[in-house]
Amino acid sequence: MLLWIRKILARLDLKPVTFNPPLLLSGLLAALILIGMVLLKLPVSTVRPISWLDALFLSTSASTVTGLTLFDVPATFSLFGQIVLMVLIQVGGIGVMSFAVFFFVLMGKKISIRQRQLMQEALGSPSIGGVIRLVSWLFTFSFVIELVGAFFLAFRFIPDYGWGRGIYYSIFHSISGFNQAGFSLFPGSMAQYVGDPIVNLTLTMLITLGGIGFTVLADLLSTRRFRKLQLHSQVMLVGTVIINVGAVLAIFLIEAGNPRTLGALSGWDKAWAAFFQGIAPRTAGFSTFDPAGLSQAALLLTMLMMFIGAGSTSTSGGIKLTTFMIVVAEVATFLRGRREVVLNKRTIKHQVIVRAVSIISISVAVVFLALFLLCLSEDLPFMMILFEVISAFGTAGLSIGATSELSVFGQIVIMCVMFFGKVGPLTLAFSVTRRSKVDIRYPDGEIYTG
Repeated sequence: MLLWIRKILARLDLKPVTFNPPLLLSGLLAALILIGMVLLKLPVSTVRPISWLDALFLSTSASTVTGLTLFDVPATFSLFGQIVLMVLIQVGGIGVMSFAVFFFVLMGKKISIRQRQLMQEALGSPSIGGVIRLVSWLFTFSFVIELVGAFFLAFRFIPDYGWGRGIYYSIFHSISGFNQAGFSLFPGSMAQYVGDPIVNLTLTMLITLGGIGFTVLADLLSTRRFRKLQLHSQVMLVGTVIINVGAVLAIFLIEAGNPRTLGALSGWDKAWAAFFQGIAPRTAGFSTFDPAGLSQAALLLTMLMMFIGAGSTSTSGGIKLTTFMIVVAEVATFLRGRREVVLNKRTIKHQVIVRAVSIISISVAVVFLALFLLCLSEDLPFMMILFEVISAFGTAGLSIGATSELSVFGQIVIMCVMFFGKVGPLTLAFSVTRRSKVDIRYPDGEIYTG
């Protein structure tokens, strides 16, 4: 019998299956989404029936740490369903492969080269060396930071909701904040705490730490001096400060007189609302006032922040802040008439620049395609559709009312965009294409541009 099977396989001339880390990572995320869909569809997960498509949408939103919802989460899901969402957020934020490697290490099993390659791809690490150590740092950072966040949130939630529910709310929102998910168990997201310093500072700190990336956190703890940090960490930290401060000031100046947002607040509440709205939209879907009330200028600024996202190897989506800064540096280099892109006295490799331009190009193409499809299928204002698409791509989770109005086709499009935003442009592109090394060098050609 075995001999007969071997003869058939020999005649078929089957080639060995090519190891494709991006495809496997995409498959693992898809598997997590399907498992979450089944769990959320269980009668024990809901207080009222939901469809399979609703369960799939919520599972996709939680697994990709986006935060877009079709309905009110606490009014729809039971405690069990909410815990399923929380687990999906945690696993989706840290990464399915990271959890698999973590349990392998706990069981004392050796990590193969292929598994290390997968982790390198998943974490965006420049080399395969030290990947397992980075996973250990990743889990340590995540759980410690989430526990600290829950501890501080408990000072506000326990007095408001009692010990049991207060502790649970603290843990849920700490996990949701650090993993940039933006899921909230309160009506109107965090609007009831618009002027609360504890909630505002704790959530923005969780969002910032989760958004700068695990490699930067590891670099900070091991080095602790800015000048000795890796270039990536320096660029990420400086970029985060610049974009956060700029966004907070811009939101305050633009919206200070808007009666639908900051204008309706007084005193410190107005300052805290601008502070929160300037930081949270880049990666997390939390808000302390209804974003639908934002002026068009503030909406455009918010969409830009969501499109950029946070840092590489973080829990967020978007093109990533370092990608944006590299392209800005390339443009500045061109305008100054220089050949090499230099950041902090370090030359950026041409391959990195090409990668950054490719990420932005693919991202813009996907956003445009999704926008075009939704403009055909949905009877909604253009700004609402555009905001929804960019929010899904950046896995930010903010919505100005379009999510609950989407048709079945529209929900499918947004789910695809959320998946794309979490996996990443190049990872998804490499999962369906074959990379080859060509040693042929062709003569230079001239093409006029501009």
